[in-house]
Order: sequence, then structure tokens, then C-alpha cells
Amino acid sequence: MLNISNNKLSKKVDLSGYDAIEKVFHRKHFKYFNRFLKVFAIIVFVILFLPWTQNITGQGYLTTLKPDQRPQTIQSPIPGRIERWYVQEGDFVKKGDTILFVSEVKNEYFDPNLVARTGKQIKAKSMAVSAYEGKVEALENQAGALVNERSLKLKQATNKLMQARLKVQSDSIGFEAAKTNITIAERQFNRTVELEKEGLKALTDVEEKRLKLQETQAKLISQQNKLLASENEVINAQIELNRIKAEYTDKISKSQSDKFTAQSNQFDAEAQVTKLENEFTNYEMRNEMYYIRAPQNGYINKALFSGVGETFKEGDQLVNIMPSEYDLAVETYVEPIDIPLIHLGEKIRIQFDGWPAIVFSGWPNISYGTYGGKVVAIETFISANGKYRILIAPDPDDHPWPGIQVGSGAKTMALLEDVPIWFELWRKLNGFPPNYYQPNTAIAKSEKK
Repeated sequence: MLNISNNKLSKKVDLSGYDAIEKVFHRKHFKYFNRFLKVFAIIVFVILFLPWTQNITGQGYLTTLKPDQRPQTIQSPIPGRIERWYVQEGDFVKKGDTILFVSEVKNEYFDPNLVARTGKQIKAKSMAVSAYEGKVEALENQAGALVNERSLKLKQATNKLMQARLKVQSDSIGFEAAKTNITIAERQFNRTVELEKEGLKALTDVEEKRLKLQETQAKLISQQNKLLASENEVINAQIELNRIKAEYTDKISKSQSDKFTAQSNQFDAEAQVTKLENEFTNYEMRNEMYYIRAPQNGYINKALFSGVGETFKEGDQLVNIMPSEYDLAVETYVEPIDIPLIHLGEKIRIQFDGWPAIVFSGWPNISYGTYGGKVVAIETFISANGKYRILIAPDPDDHPWPGIQVGSGAKTMALLEDVPIWFELWRKLNGFPPNYYQPNTAIAKSEKK
């Protein structure tokens, strides 16, 4: 039966009369099967030459087109303690609505009248500035008066010096006249003595001339004393002139020094006023920060701090808010090997999670449930997941996107060139990237250049 012996049973026993043998050894099914294989091979061969659209797939999620439309957390610029909540999760708030009220936790801001007291300090310092301004003005007037007085004193001393010099000149002339008189008197005396010796003059005449000579000598000494006294007066006048200059220079310098000191105090007081005004403004703005307000219209998603009395640090996230108005976009990631094939403005097909779709990646025209998009941004630096981030906006030429919440998942397909299916299979078997692709807009630009 198993044909393991040289004595074959099929030659000795006729089995053709049995129905089972008739079904097993019937040969017609091989003929049909061979026809099926031929038709299938022809169909596969034809399919290999059908067009296939190369594409780049990516996994992403829904986000917003503009950064200010994305979910954000509201932070407090100051540390504080939660005192009261004005909203609950899920509430809609408008821009400027109060979300919660916080109180102060730093001891330097505990004073409830801090702003009013700072205002009083500013007022007092401003009055000090005014007082210093008056003192500076008074010292300027004093310095001006000293300058005028010095001018008059110098004129007076100069006149006195001129008078002394004129007196010296007068006494000098008198001294020269006295020297001339004594010369004349000596000649007369000597002539009278000679005439007396010759007997032509009496002895009384000689005595008279001697007396006159002595009087003339006395006048010469007196005139010389007057001249020396006048010269001393000139020296005294010069000394007085220098003394006046030194005295008033010292007075004026002292007045100017006092003025500069007053100005320095004035500037210091003005600086303190400016500093207090700055603190006053900061305190007012800090009081406004006790009320945490909504930066834009939106919905309260989640309170990151709960309860009343809970403290937080400066910059801590307090509550999460989602803007009510936003433009949808898809954020997807592409492998580095595929990034040269992605261009701005390129068409993208998108399949949203939870939305019914029938997708044929190689034949986008017969796919159903996908939506059109357009590349608006390509990140120039690789992300933490080792891929490049792509931002896709709705295609205005395609039908609008469905109403899907931000954060939902999405699958993207960037459509490239059309190639035969056999070429695509050969490329994938060899691990080659898709054909280098440039959109028509880029080609048109290169032709224009």
C-alpha cells in the first residue's frame, strides 16, 4: 500500500471501482489550478506596473497654529498664599476676569498701609529737595554779593595804592629839591667863608650862612623821611590789596563749597525721592498682582493648586487655561532621512484619530476620510525624540477639518512622486529612501532664476 516493496499491490489489485480512489486519483483539478496560477501571475504582473504614490508617514497630534492660542498655565510673578477662588474647572472666563485672590507671605510687605506711608516719605523728601534748592539759591546770592563787595574793596585799595604812589612821587621831587637846596647852601657858605677870610664879609654873614646850611640839611633829612614813609604806604597799600584778594577768595570759595554741598544734598534727596517713587509704583503694581486675572478668553482646564491657604513660590504654575478661539494645526514628526523631501507649502493628507477613514497610502485618490493640509513650518533642529518637527495648517483648497479637540492624535502622509509598484517594492526591499522630490513651486522658482 505504501509502495515500499518491489511487489506493488496496485498491479495485482484493481482499485478503480472504489469511489475514494476515483476522487483521489482524478487529474482535472490540477488543470484548473494551473489556469488559476497563470491568471493570478498575469494580474500580479499587471499590478506591478500600476502607479504608486510615494509618501512619508508621520505620527502627530492636533495643536494650534499660533503660540498664543495654545493651552497655557497662569503663573504668579510673586510668592503668596491662596485666599479665594472665583472660578471652578470648566468655567469660561473673559480676558481680565479674576480667577483667584492671593495674599502676601513676605514680612516686608505685610503693612496694609505700605503704599500710603511710602507716599508720605516721598512728600517729606520732596520738601527736603525744595529746602536744599532754596539754600543753593541763597548761597548763590551770597557768593554774588561777595564778588561785588570784593570788586569795590579792590577798587578802594587800588585807589589808595595810586595815592601812595603819587605821594611817593611828590616826596621824591621834594627830596630832590632839598638836595639841590643843600648844594646851593654849601656853595654859599663856602663862598662866604672865603670872602670873610679876604675881609670882604663879616663874621656874622658866615654864621648866618652856616645856620642856613644846617637848616637846609635838616629839611633834606625830613624830606627823605617823608619819602621813606610814602614808600612804606605804597607797600602797605599793596599788602592791603593782596589781603583783600585773599580774604574774599576765601569767603567766595567757602560760599561756593557750601553751595556745592547743598547741591550734593539736593541731588541725594532727589535720588531718594526717585527711589521712593519707584518703590511706590512697585508697591501699587504688587497690590494689583494679588488678583490673578485671565490673560485671554478661554476655559479653565485644571487648577494646579487647590484649597485655601496653600502657599506657592514665585513663578509657580497656578491654573491651566485653554483659549476659546484658536486655529487648528497638526504637529507631526519626520525621520531625518525624509526631511529633505519636505518643503514649505507642500500638500499633506491627514487622518484624525477617532474619525472614520479608509486609507490607501499608495492611492490617495481612492482614500476616504482623510483631510488636506499644508506645511507652514519646518523645525531646523532635531527634537528630543530624534525626529524633526513639522507644523501643518488646514489646506484652504480642501474641505474643512472636522471639529476635533486640541491634543487628539493624527496620522500624516506627505505625498511625493508617482512610481510603479515594482519600483516601490524594490526600493523598500533595499532600504532606499523615496525619490528626491521637489514640489512644482520650487521647480518654477528655479526655472525663473
